[in-house]
Amino acid sequence: MKKGFYSKLAWTGIRKNKRLYTPYILTCIGMVMMFYIICFLSTSSVLETLPGGATMQSMLSFGGGVMGVFSLIFLFYTNSFLIRRRKKEFGLYNILGMGKWNLGRVLFWETLIIAVIALAVGLFAGIVLSKLAELGMVNILRTQATFALSLEPLAIRDSVILFGIIFLLLFLNGLRQIHLSNPIELLHSENSGEKPPKANWFFAVAGLLLLGAAYYLAITIEDPITALVWFFVAVVMVIIATYLLFVSGSVAFCRLLQKKKNYYYKTNHFVSISSMVYRMKRNGAGLASICILCTMVLVMLSSTVCLYIGTEDTLQNRYPRHMNVDISASDPANLSSEITDEVRRTAQQITEDEGLEPENLLDYQMAAFAGTLEDDRFIVTESTMYDYASVWQVFVVSLEDYNRLMGENETLEPGQALVYTTKTPYEGDTIAIEDSQPLTIKKQVSDFQDNGIDTSQIFSSMYIFVPDVEEVVRPLMGRTISDSSTISIVEFHWFYGYDIEAQDDAQIQVWNRLDQALEPLSESQEQLNVLVEGRAQERSSFYGLYGGLFFLGILLGIVFIFAAVLIMYYKQISEGYEDQSRFEIMQKVGMTKKEIRKSVNSQVLTVFFLPLLVAGVHLAFAFPLIYRLLILFSLTNLHLLILVTVCAYLVFALFYVLVYRITSGAYYHIVSGTSKEE
Repeated sequence: MKKGFYSKLAWTGIRKNKRLYTPYILTCIGMVMMFYIICFLSTSSVLETLPGGATMQSMLSFGGGVMGVFSLIFLFYTNSFLIRRRKKEFGLYNILGMGKWNLGRVLFWETLIIAVIALAVGLFAGIVLSKLAELGMVNILRTQATFALSLEPLAIRDSVILFGIIFLLLFLNGLRQIHLSNPIELLHSENSGEKPPKANWFFAVAGLLLLGAAYYLAITIEDPITALVWFFVAVVMVIIATYLLFVSGSVAFCRLLQKKKNYYYKTNHFVSISSMVYRMKRNGAGLASICILCTMVLVMLSSTVCLYIGTEDTLQNRYPRHMNVDISASDPANLSSEITDEVRRTAQQITEDEGLEPENLLDYQMAAFAGTLEDDRFIVTESTMYDYASVWQVFVVSLEDYNRLMGENETLEPGQALVYTTKTPYEGDTIAIEDSQPLTIKKQVSDFQDNGIDTSQIFSSMYIFVPDVEEVVRPLMGRTISDSSTISIVEFHWFYGYDIEAQDDAQIQVWNRLDQALEPLSESQEQLNVLVEGRAQERSSFYGLYGGLFFLGILLGIVFIFAAVLIMYYKQISEGYEDQSRFEIMQKVGMTKKEIRKSVNSQVLTVFFLPLLVAGVHLAFAFPLIYRLLILFSLTNLHLLILVTVCAYLVFALFYVLVYRITSGAYYHIVSGTSKEE
């Protein structure tokens, strides 16, 4: 054949089917662009040198892996729409004398053209927009950077390799489908699967049971650790249940509509319902995919936005004072008054030297250990520490310190205690440590001055307030976590913190001097561990973590929205071509353009908004589980999470309506014959 014949034929096929290929190519470009931007930011030397930048880059490295896997799955999914539409054309070529080898060459050139366009335009757009993304991340980190545009060869290389492999797999999958089909099957591929489906009640019931079980887990789990363990199980259950219900339930739903004579036998419902019932298996799978993507977007955006907005609250919970000194020892005798008095004097002197005054002092001692709660009794062994869902962090504080810090005047009889818990409530009336006598819980108090340790750990915490701390923890003193370890089971802490009215730079200066002044203390006293933390000093790392999650949530949210929109569009386009002949027949027997419009609206409204509604239900039931997971990130502002989640759903719903109007218009133009492809 003439040189360049196959490439010209491939380009003509793309151009003639631009209604199908243009959104697909734009999506490929968007995927390449997003992947390059994520890779660029995860290796950016500018971000690496910024405070909190390394933390943010670690988040983006994870996001790059998610983006790569999703690109593979999603491009395979959308490519199936193109292959199905082109099979009829390939069947015609086959009948006219082109063998499957020749069809493979056409498919090769189509894939190559799309790959070149996607990589060239996607990388160009990614390079241009990468600086804008970098500046956005710098703004999230609350620092400054240069405006010089830069390239990242490793990001370009990774993008080319990943999408080169993806397009190669797409080409091989297309070859497989052509090879396994005969010319007649190719010609009639668009009409395959036209047998009326039957409602599969087994799958419908299985879907309901799975969904009910997932919802039950979401609303009944109270322990954040258990929530973390079961979260991904619940997600998988919801995904499977959604597909089962949409595929089997949608068929049953259409059958019920057909039985409603006063609804079915109307001009604007008859064609749409009769068309849908023949393809609800594929239609249901597409709707389920849209629903899952919508849910992912809503969960991701609401949680990451809430985390970023609540960063200051989380930072304050983790570091309750601007300056925080934590000195720990395995023997309480090592925390002598001479040492604590010396630290107080040193902190006071350094702060005053900087022209500042310590305020809002926090000063108390406690004993801390981790154990598994079994029948109102804490058991501390090496094996039980791996049962994370049952592990508690326990702080034993003197009643005197509690009354002083909280301004209370509580009294306790021998064998009594006050209790305060975080993350997970405690329902027992007594509490014991190992084989000691149980303590009767006189009252569960509602609050206590946090020391930041609880916030930094995923375990639930229990504060036990007693008159004599050493007497309560005596069964654990002198023991180590294992026979081969020197780490004590129980540690005694003295916590000292205070606020200063100053900007971050001045606070960091005080922290630096205090850290340097107390460093010799830990070196000279081997039995002591001295930790000096400053809120201003750690602010950048917090914004790096939560800002990275927020930025990653935005990028992946955009990608998932693209995916949902493209599925909606192809769903409408493919169904439009399938229904075109039916509406042509109806027009010949008197159906008007206005009636076609009503029928289109009936069909689209019947199923199109179902994914949005179900996504809202998924989000509502997942909300308690999301909140408990965010507690692990030290976010306890429930009202903020509710506000952000509701706003995210409303904004997404408005966007969804816009997409509905665009895609339903494309469907109407096809079935009404008012717009023909060139």
